[in-house]
Amino acid sequence: MKTFNVDISKSLNKKFKSKLLAKFIKAIDEYRLIQAGDKICVAMSGGKDSLLLAMLFEEYKRHYRNDVEIVYLMMNSGFKDEFLKNHFSLLDRIGIEQITIDSKVYEIANQMNPQAPCFLCARMRRGFLYSKAKELGCNKLALGHHFDDVIETTLMNIFYAGSFKTMLPKVKSRNYEGLELIRPMYLIKEHDVKKFMDYHQLIVSHKGCLFQERDNETKRQEMKELISKLRKVYKNIDINIFRSAENVNMDAILGYIKDEEKYSYLDFYDEDEQ
Repeated sequence: MKTFNVDISKSLNKKFKSKLLAKFIKAIDEYRLIQAGDKICVAMSGGKDSLLLAMLFEEYKRHYRNDVEIVYLMMNSGFKDEFLKNHFSLLDRIGIEQITIDSKVYEIANQMNPQAPCFLCARMRRGFLYSKAKELGCNKLALGHHFDDVIETTLMNIFYAGSFKTMLPKVKSRNYEGLELIRPMYLIKEHDVKKFMDYHQLIVSHKGCLFQERDNETKRQEMKELISKLRKVYKNIDINIFRSAENVNMDAILGYIKDEEKYSYLDFYDEDEQ
């Protein structure tokens, strides 16, 4: 059994506590993400975010909550050998044991849609993780989405989907009864994740996916660049984007969707005069 890295544990409780561990715990408490007796499957992608998520869970379990069970799961969907070698080396340094299950998701997605396999691949990977988490007896699946992912998703929906919809801190699975997706890094900013990884010289390989080399100019990257530019003009722009999803004024919107049914403000307009 591996032992969690002492230096990493110390830095999470001191140098990076306010930016990482405290926000991790705040999200768990504020959004009621974890309860006693939970068995949580932490999805490991090989990236910096899921690695930090695993480290935060190790610290949380050891010092804050020992009445939950944590398992770390990676779906090897066809990662490059050098990517996996680097990832396993990082796990050894950190002191985390991971379950690795091979699949052919990359191969299947590319065969079915060779021009644009990413959307299909993402859906297949999510389904695989839900299925395996259920097999492992877990009732929670934790993903490493952070604050920046949330606000980028909000803007992507506005700009490209014509809807106001954000990424929620927890969602109940529709296809896997009793399983809930949670995002405990919901309040953690990406630049603080990078600072932590750099501080400990945890260098993550960015070329695990075979499709990444085709086109790195994604819509999400456009949002990152836009927010970065806006932040130079107004430093709290990211916080205001985030807060907009919790301060929706239902008296001042044209319409909304609830339980897949669409409503217009005109449906209730004349009721105010009665």
